Amino acid sequence: MTKVLMVGHGAFADKHMDAIKQIPGVEVVSICGRRDDATKAAADKRGIKHWGTDLGECLKQDIDAVIITSATQVHAAQAIQCLQAGKHVQVEIPMADTVADSRAILAAQQQASQAGKKLVAMAGHTRRFNPSHQWIHNRVKAGELKVLQMDVQTYFFRRTNLNAAGNARSWTDHLLWHHACHTVDLFSYQTGEPVKHCHALAGPHHPELKIAMDMSIGLKTASGAICTLSLSFNNDGPLGTFFRYICDNGTYLARYDDLFDGKDNKIDVSKVDVSMNGIELQDREFFAAIREGREPNASIAQCLPAMETLDRLEQSLNSTQ
Repeated sequence: MTKVLMVGHGAFADKHMDAIKQIPGVEVVSICGRRDDATKAAADKRGIKHWGTDLGECLKQDIDAVIITSATQVHAAQAIQCLQAGKHVQVEIPMADTVADSRAILAAQQQASQAGKKLVAMAGHTRRFNPSHQWIHNRVKAGELKVLQMDVQTYFFRRTNLNAAGNARSWTDHLLWHHACHTVDLFSYQTGEPVKHCHALAGPHHPELKIAMDMSIGLKTASGAICTLSLSFNNDGPLGTFFRYICDNGTYLARYDDLFDGKDNKIDVSKVDVSMNGIELQDREFFAAIREGREPNASIAQCLPAMETLDRLEQSLNSTQ
């Protein structure tokens, strides 16, 4: 039995705990949060006996792996602490909000492995696992498709600091380091190439949240594939992220776990993997990699180039302010 510590108990922690219920041989045995009352309530709701607000104390429990779903700003420090404690780690997207912290997570994983225990360190890049995007990826790998352009819209309505469950956040979300991270990584993953050229433009900052509420990003690979990404916290519906793949052999639209062709005919992706739930498939890969002693898809090492591209994009934003 692989025993798991869940760090955080918000909307995404719930998604992971629901997913883990579908995975044999895995159990969440502890929850770590910020506040006693909320953390205890989350543990009681799931029938989890141990909970705490001190990560170090929680890491002393009989656990094998940690899934981090806490505030972005503490992802890196918590991931490093868990790796140094000898635990396998999956850290939700983004792994950090600076490239330096992202590199520090990888260094901690490498140092732990050199010390004798090969630890799995994975980033929660769910788009790699959604059946819709897997279907595209499989056809690209088979030589049936070549991605010429990705046109992506990431749209939310978030003018107050609330999370996906409608509760007040203790931290501020970010279009670049969080939401753009999904697409920047997916673009390289689907094209099989690193980003060679990139630029970004941002709209006005919110007077209270102090972040850009609208953003435009352009990416290009060496072979000429391009990606245009539009992001907004000002969009009042429909909400979510919508992907258009313009390929040499067809056009496809991905809406989370669903896929349509250019004529809006739905494509059956139910047989792509063992589940239609991207979070579950992501978690299955994490625990399979632990069990098999191998590097997972979406390892920290594989996802680091996306963080380096985000850093270049941040420099681009700073140069246009």
